[in-house]
Amino acid sequence: MASSPIFLLLLILSSTLLSVKSNTTTIESTCKTTNYYDLCVSALKSDPRSPTADTKGLAAIMASVGMTNATATASFIAKNLTATANNTVFRKVLKDCSDKYILAADSLRLTIQDLDDEAYDYAYMHVLAAQDYPNVCRNIFWRAKGLVYPAEISRCEVSLRSICGVVSGILDRLAE
Repeated sequence: MASSPIFLLLLILSSTLLSVKSNTTTIESTCKTTNYYDLCVSALKSDPRSPTADTKGLAAIMASVGMTNATATASFIAKNLTATANNTVFRKVLKDCSDKYILAADSLRLTIQDLDDEAYDYAYMHVLAAQDYPNVCRNIFWRAKGLVYPAEISRCEVSLRSICGVVSGILDRLAE
């Protein structure tokens, strides 16, 4: 009889290990459908929700990563860059850019809501909007004569675009 609890414990542990291994495979196969495999795997493996997530859940996790990125970028622009701006036009452009990143975060929040509703076309539309808001920021700088697009914002733009690209790739897999 003493071996029964041990057998049961081993059975539970082996099924847990198989589940984790299976989900690592799910993450990797899901990420292979994206253009940013390393970013996708890294972000998903670092999130504690990933081991139990299905493909739709992985898309929601990546959208959440994008929301965090966009919100952090908006805060960075509003607090750090605006404080050092001594030009009124530059301040206004920075404020407009910060607002665009807030809109990107909101679009990604809507993406998660769309995923919950299994409205994948709307989810895709919201991801594309989130991906485009940083371009609007860049265009605002381009239209303002004499202003240079800050390298810090450019790096944030590339990061958010890459994250949104991962979400789009996962959404493509859901639509199959």
